[in-house]
Amino acid sequence: MRALVTGATGFVGSHLVDALLRRGAEVTALARSPEKAAPLRARGVCIVAGRLDGEATLRQAVQHQDVVYHVAGAVAARSEADFLQANRDGTRNLVAATEAAGGTRLVFVSSLAAGGPSRRGAALDGTEEPRPVTAYGRSKLAAEQVIRSSSLRWSIVRPPMVYGPRDREVLKVFRLARFGVAPVFGDGSQELSAVHAADLADALIAVADAATHGRTYNACHPEVFTSGEFVRAVGATMGRSVRTIHVPAPLGRALLTVAETSARVTGQTTILTADKANEFFQPAWTADPTPLIRDCHWQPAYDLRRGLADTYQWYRKAGWL
Repeated sequence: MRALVTGATGFVGSHLVDALLRRGAEVTALARSPEKAAPLRARGVCIVAGRLDGEATLRQAVQHQDVVYHVAGAVAARSEADFLQANRDGTRNLVAATEAAGGTRLVFVSSLAAGGPSRRGAALDGTEEPRPVTAYGRSKLAAEQVIRSSSLRWSIVRPPMVYGPRDREVLKVFRLARFGVAPVFGDGSQELSAVHAADLADALIAVADAATHGRTYNACHPEVFTSGEFVRAVGATMGRSVRTIHVPAPLGRALLTVAETSARVTGQTTILTADKANEFFQPAWTADPTPLIRDCHWQPAYDLRRGLADTYQWYRKAGWL
């Protein structure tokens, strides 16, 4: 199989490339940085240097591919317009190039943020009316709408929280938990779903291989846990007892505003913005993977305990902890 992966040098994309190479696929990666892509080239991946706004390089990248995995996207931006430019417009460019090349199969890595929050005890299955609550979520939903209006045989996969080796976001929780204390937004009762990056990679391949298309799937382990339980599980993985510090909404919003302002002053972007509070203080972000398991014969291998242990071992080996 010949597969193009956008975002191949990123966290999720790199795990997808690993899984594809294990299956003997011929992998092409669209990469903005040839330097970051050098390790992939050394493993036999064909590197096309370019961006999602480069018409010529996109045409080159999508040629003769059996499936296009669109993983690249912005998770942090300075404005909603910037999110839309990266996530919606970049997707539109890729879709147009794929259609022009005669390609047919596209698997898009969206986000549960595009679907919106759930209610406690009522996980989303992907068929609900979307109600994103952040600029990021709205931009991913806009990208989904571009794909749905295309002539391609498409599938959309919405993961919730993704963690595993090479992830730098959950790494922050591990580093805090080492000291026996960690903050959680709200009272720690927010319900969550999660997926290990290796499981997500396998899910994307299973979706591409399945006969079904035109479907939106949630990819996660069926296990549901609270934000407080997640922090304590991280601590338990390291043999530490962790005390959670509850951050009420007014204080949390103020802290996130400060973090966003600081990033702007230094010319950087951050996922910790005032807008992100609209996600952090929802009652639940839970997803039901049953349709994906049923239609694509996929089974997640990592529950939270096993997944955190695997992640911790990698952090230790890589010298991140």
